Amino acid sequence: MGTSSKEEEAPPIDYRFTLANERTFLAWMRTALGLLAGGVAVHELVRPFRQHGLRSAVAMSCIVLAAIIAVGAYGRWRHVQAVMERGGRLPRTVMVPILAFGIAVIAALASVGLLLS
Repeated sequence: MGTSSKEEEAPPIDYRFTLANERTFLAWMRTALGLLAGGVAVHELVRPFRQHGLRSAVAMSCIVLAAIIAVGAYGRWRHVQAVMERGGRLPRTVMVPILAFGIAVIAALASVGLLLS
């Protein structure tokens, strides 16, 4: 008789790869949490810039980037896990460019706020 599709699946994943995937997910979550805390701190603790709304723009940029990173980290974790279970090649990530661009925008907004103060 023929073999079932269960028997043709990739071999089980080495637990070390699963744990590494989880550690990467947690690292992204720590980054998101740091951005969230930074956004709240900017809004609550930084004295207002002369330019009305710039402090809020910096804070909201941090908070929005934190949400994007948190959601993206979960999606990345699930995607990598599924690829490993199929025995495929690991996909590239868009998380790094998103984080780099987002932090550059936040830094630019904060710099403008400081220069105008």
